[in-house]
Amino acid sequence: MTKEFTHIEDDRAVMVDISQKDIVTRRAVASGEIVLSRETIERIRSGTVEKGNVLSTARVAAILAVKKTPELIPMCHQIPITSVDVDFSILEDYIRASVKVSSLGRTGVEMEALTGVSVALLTVWDMVKSAEKDDTGNYPSTGIRDIRVLEKVKGTKTNV
Repeated sequence: MTKEFTHIEDDRAVMVDISQKDIVTRRAVASGEIVLSRETIERIRSGTVEKGNVLSTARVAAILAVKKTPELIPMCHQIPITSVDVDFSILEDYIRASVKVSSLGRTGVEMEALTGVSVALLTVWDMVKSAEKDDTGNYPSTGIRDIRVLEKVKGTKTNV
């Protein structure tokens, strides 16, 4: 039995046709974490990171990333994003980012939420990387982990 691939036709990559799907409300939530030293976490909390406000910058980066997802992921459709909510939880030795994306569209928004979380965490790392280096130039405690979809909701049909 041969597997039918949705994004391959005659050995060519194709974008799936979603034109016949109903326009419905969509929502996805994704999260991920960045492990940092306690000293760096405290600098983020106190607002003393040299590059500026880490979480505000990461929040804007996440929103921009959500909007740019179809430019980064080849088979993603451009869909009308209706809202993006980015939240951070600062814990003892890591920061958790979560991104909730909503849309009225014909396909889900989980890739957008995952992209937003990934870029938020990468932005945090970029803003604190000098503080995370040890004497040898390594990043002993820093790492991004557990990026995943927490929720995917397909709602009701709309009259758009």
